[in-house]
Amino acid sequence: MSSVVYPSYLALYHSGELHQRVRRAQQILENCTLCPRQCGVNRTQGERGFCGALACVRVASWNVHRWEEPPISGTEGSGTIFFSYCTGRCSFCQNYPISQLGSGKDVTPERLGGMMLELQRQGCHNINLVTPTHYVPQILAAVESAATHGLHIPLVYNTSGYDQVDTLRLLEGIVDIYLPDCKYADDAVAARLSGYRAYAAHNRPALLEMLRQVGTELLLDEQGLARRGMIIRHLVLPNGLAQTAEVLRWIAENMTNRVHVSLMSQYYPAWRAVDSLELNRTITVEEYQTAADALAELGFENGWQQELPDAYFG
Repeated sequence: MSSVVYPSYLALYHSGELHQRVRRAQQILENCTLCPRQCGVNRTQGERGFCGALACVRVASWNVHRWEEPPISGTEGSGTIFFSYCTGRCSFCQNYPISQLGSGKDVTPERLGGMMLELQRQGCHNINLVTPTHYVPQILAAVESAATHGLHIPLVYNTSGYDQVDTLRLLEGIVDIYLPDCKYADDAVAARLSGYRAYAAHNRPALLEMLRQVGTELLLDEQGLARRGMIIRHLVLPNGLAQTAEVLRWIAENMTNRVHVSLMSQYYPAWRAVDSLELNRTITVEEYQTAADALAELGFENGWQQELPDAYFG
């Protein structure tokens, strides 16, 4: 158990380092290289790259979410902020109106910071930033604004794992808990199903950078709530398309089998997957059991598995 009371970003706020990070990050918007696509567009002048986002931050929803992993949701829920647009094109995306169509409302970083404070006042254990990669500059500005007015709960970076190491380094000492996906082992499948270019080649260095920043151990407070660390999520897909055994083997061999892994069974066909012969069904009990067996064989002991059909981690 950890006796940590304050999240790490408060030290950087008080030292002035957070303000310097905000300034450096905002400059990137003029030649956007926040994600591995390296579009190089000037978002401050209305140019859009692959993700579709501009210099403003678009929020699809923000609310109390009670169905994350137990150390994230706790008893009072996670303060979840869903950002619009995405750096991927998952054909089975369950939130495609948000990620692909850009549904949401444009807000200022100050208003985003206000949302964080309102979620904190509602008793949320943390601020859970969902699909945040393309909005890192605005998020940093929002955290600075919110810290000025009393934000003091941990930040969770809830990402597809398709991240740029240089961008993640801007978050060092600011993000307390990384919650990344490790979706695929095969770049060709990742490109075909999710539109990612060289997914594993970018995902793996990103996961290693997150581990370097927050360590292997998931630090918990006296209530069993996560205060620092990482949880890697992996969604099992039908027909073995996620290459689960290969994904888990890489984590075990290159990170550690002590890291917390959330093995998710909640796949269901949405958006374009409805018309796909290989994706138009939920996974079977046998498919999930095969994934769980791989987890056990590799010696993973920390994390969570879902019971079919009651998938509940969002």
